[in-house]
Amino acid sequence: MQIKTERATVAFNLIGYVFLSLLALFCLIPFWLIVSGSITDEMEIMAEGFKIIPDQLSMEAYKAVFATPDQIYRAYGVTIAVTVIGTVIGLFLTSMAGYVLSRKEMKYRNQLSFFIYFTTLFTGGLIPWYMLIVNQLSLKDSYLVLVVPLLISAWNIILMKNFMKSIPDSIVESAKIDGADDFRIYRSLILPLSTPGLATIGLFLALGYWNDWFQANMFITTASKYPLQFLLYKILASSAVLQTNAAAYISANVTPPTETLKMAVAVIATGPIVLLYPFVQRFFVKGLTIGAVKG
Repeated sequence: MQIKTERATVAFNLIGYVFLSLLALFCLIPFWLIVSGSITDEMEIMAEGFKIIPDQLSMEAYKAVFATPDQIYRAYGVTIAVTVIGTVIGLFLTSMAGYVLSRKEMKYRNQLSFFIYFTTLFTGGLIPWYMLIVNQLSLKDSYLVLVVPLLISAWNIILMKNFMKSIPDSIVESAKIDGADDFRIYRSLILPLSTPGLATIGLFLALGYWNDWFQANMFITTASKYPLQFLLYKILASSAVLQTNAAAYISANVTPPTETLKMAVAVIATGPIVLLYPFVQRFFVKGLTIGAVKG
């Protein structure tokens, strides 16, 4: 009986591994098509479409994007700085809000939680938001406008609150008996125990900052302040790249391709953030599962 059970377990695990491997392969194929398309000759794509393994290799798309590399490197620097600064400050504010709302002794915590949740159902609209950023906060064409609007998310606060509720109350109570104040408890006890939740929220924030182009499109007018995604968006805004405003970033002697250029831009934009994910994957999965089962 035990032998049959072991065989059934082995067979089940084998089927599971095969299924997950095929699923991972199917998820990988679209990304590989992007990479393959970015190094395929433009005429081959126009004639035969995208292939997993191209017949003729060409780096013309990357040469077109990096024809004047200073603009790309500057945009990379802006995006990296905004992502790092915004993620760190956003984690600090989100974790503080989650800690306060997770404490049972906090007055009106349920009302505040509902108010935060209510903002996910209704918004003021684009025009009042634009007026707030430009007229009241005076953030137009500044680096702060790339950071401030994305710092706080209601979803992130709710997720962090639910995660911190899973930390035993006895830890906080024992620290208070020893004379620790709330900020000391938050800094020395809650944050170290919330590493999975912080990694999860940090990944959400980093992805949001890295992929954001809308803030720059709305508020940035100086070309040297363009983040990477918006600069690439400007390059792809028209199929006739040399006739658009993006022509200033590409050598006039280069006629960039169209289809392969789109693939090259996608690789340049997503490559660094894809390489970041494996480092936070284990925290990401744990943070989601723990935060999801606690009410």
